[in-house]
Amino acid sequence: MESEPYGKVTAFISDTVTPMRYREVIRAPLWLLAIVYFFMLTLVISIWSALGDKSALISLALVTATLVWIYSATTLTIEVADKELRVGKAHINLSLIGDRIDLDNEAIKRVRTRDADPRAFLAIRFWTPKGVQVAINDTRDSTPYWLISSNAGAQLIKAIKN
Repeated sequence: MESEPYGKVTAFISDTVTPMRYREVIRAPLWLLAIVYFFMLTLVISIWSALGDKSALISLALVTATLVWIYSATTLTIEVADKELRVGKAHINLSLIGDRIDLDNEAIKRVRTRDADPRAFLAIRFWTPKGVQVAINDTRDSTPYWLISSNAGAQLIKAIKN
């Protein structure tokens, strides 16, 4: 009898994992990160000129770590599973979702400024010019709608409908 070199591998399917119908990850664009890093580097140069090489290297490491943190902290993940919409850390059952509106650049500007409701949940990123407005039909929640940045609003709406 031959033995397997790495042992027997058994695949398990977890009952807690739900299949995704839709997933979108919105990250900060490189041009924005470059601008932020440029301004941070001016601080590093100021520290170098005032305090020397060692302080400049320490501040450069801190500035670079801060930029990596900014990149990960501003990432927005949108997921639609079988029964739930998840946007960042927020989630809602699909049965509580009402009307959905695909918003272009001008429409999302109006909804997030002049026509904004202060009770709304905002998951917007200024570098994403389009989005979706999702009405909430929950008597226990005073949130009238979610405003979500999305590069593929029609696909998100379709995933929520199914």
